[in-house]
Amino acid sequence: MIFGNMLYSQTTNNVWKEVEVESEKLKKAVDTKNEAAEAESYYNIGETFFNVRNFSKSEEYFIKSKNIYEKLNDKQNLEKVIRKLAQSQENQNKLKSAQSNYQKASKIGYSKSKRSLNGNDASRLSSPGVENKAEAIQSNIQISEKENNKEDLAASYSQMADVNIENKNIPKAEENLNTAYQISKEQAPQQALAINQKLTNFYVDNKDFDKAIEAKKSVLKENFVKENSQKKVEQIQELAEIYIKKNDPKEAIILLKNAYDIALQKGHTLEAQKSVKKLDSLYNISENTNASVQLYRDFLGKLPDLVSKDRSLVDNKILEDTEQRISQLEQEKKLKDELIRKKNIFNYSLIAVLVLLTGLIIFIFRTLKKVQIKNKKIALQSLRREMNPHFIFNSLNSVNHFIATNNELEANQYLTKFSKLMRGVMENSSEDFIPFQQELDLLQNYLALEKTRFADKFDYEIEVDESLNTQSLKVPGMLIQPFLENAVWHGLRYRSEKGFLSLKFIKNNDLLNITIKDNGIGIEESKKQKTEHQKTREGRGMKNTLERIRLLNDLYNKNIDCAVKDSEDGVIVQISMII
Repeated sequence: MIFGNMLYSQTTNNVWKEVEVESEKLKKAVDTKNEAAEAESYYNIGETFFNVRNFSKSEEYFIKSKNIYEKLNDKQNLEKVIRKLAQSQENQNKLKSAQSNYQKASKIGYSKSKRSLNGNDASRLSSPGVENKAEAIQSNIQISEKENNKEDLAASYSQMADVNIENKNIPKAEENLNTAYQISKEQAPQQALAINQKLTNFYVDNKDFDKAIEAKKSVLKENFVKENSQKKVEQIQELAEIYIKKNDPKEAIILLKNAYDIALQKGHTLEAQKSVKKLDSLYNISENTNASVQLYRDFLGKLPDLVSKDRSLVDNKILEDTEQRISQLEQEKKLKDELIRKKNIFNYSLIAVLVLLTGLIIFIFRTLKKVQIKNKKIALQSLRREMNPHFIFNSLNSVNHFIATNNELEANQYLTKFSKLMRGVMENSSEDFIPFQQELDLLQNYLALEKTRFADKFDYEIEVDESLNTQSLKVPGMLIQPFLENAVWHGLRYRSEKGFLSLKFIKNNDLLNITIKDNGIGIEESKKQKTEHQKTREGRGMKNTLERIRLLNDLYNKNIDCAVKDSEDGVIVQISMII
């Protein structure tokens, strides 16, 4: 059970070191969120397993690397890793997956030579005809020779040997396998051993045991085997297997004993166990039970010391732990990514809600603002259309007075002026601002009307600054009239002597200053003159005017300012506004 559960019996001593180094790089890449470095570490781990012919593991890590390179859209590295993935799958006989990935790598086409190599490999796996396969392989041989790619070149010669075997061209298959072996042993010992095994199997399948033995003995002379005791033991065991198939158990026993002694000496537990099993089966065939029992006693006696010296068991354990750390790191990354994803969803949802609420608040605010402005404009329009009841009532009384005294001419003149004034007021009642000249005409008409009514009570003058553009300048309509009406009806008409009313329009930079001055009886005396009935009535004219000023300031930022005060000889009204 101990030996049966070992994960990497064929792993070389330095594999765990390479994987451990890359796992540290991988952790750093994950911590710093460097996805390019993360993909590179997965690729390097996959290539480490690929080089020791552990294709299932290499496939696993190449897939991880591929997924990240696809996300990064790194076509150069993506082409490289997909080709390696296809080679791992082909070596596991996953031909459909391998063909698909060769095709994908070819379509990426970052490198022209790689595009051709991958396209040829896809064609080789998909073509049922031997000739098409041979053509694709030959094309790859030429590309690999030109690129000096020994690994792909050796693989292509090995593939050509398979085609030769299909064509039953044994000499050519032997030649191509030997060529593949000679090329690979220079730079890729693991590939060379695999090709050598393929060559010896080829000889054994053709019952040419002597050539198989010669090929296996030749590989035992290679430095990459002589310097690696584990590989040396494995190759001796494979040579013994050939002798068994040749029906030469004596030579096989000698070789297996040699392999067993080396394994004990160098601390290769699994290889020693394998030699013991092979020897036991050979002893059983020859019915040499005593030798078998003695062999197992020797092995069990030396097993504790053997296990303590076996570095490969420790290395495999470290490798297994390292892979578990990588797996744990991936799980942690997934958890972090999931937490970040959920956090982002929450944040984005919160932002969306806040934006929605902000938008709703802004919408409500703007709507309320529009409603307020509209209400103010309606209120302003309503105020603008209201005529002072005193003015209309008194005007009609004046007409009645002229008619009663049989003064038809005065009545007609008064009605003409009154109708002209009313028409002007109605024409401008829909606008908040009217041309200054129109306002001036309305005021002149009004004062002329009041002068007709109270001819012996006052004179008046209107003074306009020459720098004012009376056509382009716009002012609020009938804003000044109520002040003039107050001056006439509450000040000047109570004088015993004729009074005077002055109306001035003066420009001061960007301000229009309006001054209304009369020498009537004044504000305080006017209040004393009011009857009890007049005191109980609310004065609409001035109240509406002040409300209009407030609304105009709110809506148009005109900063209209109004001040009414008594003077030594009457009342002064000062109005200013931005023009």
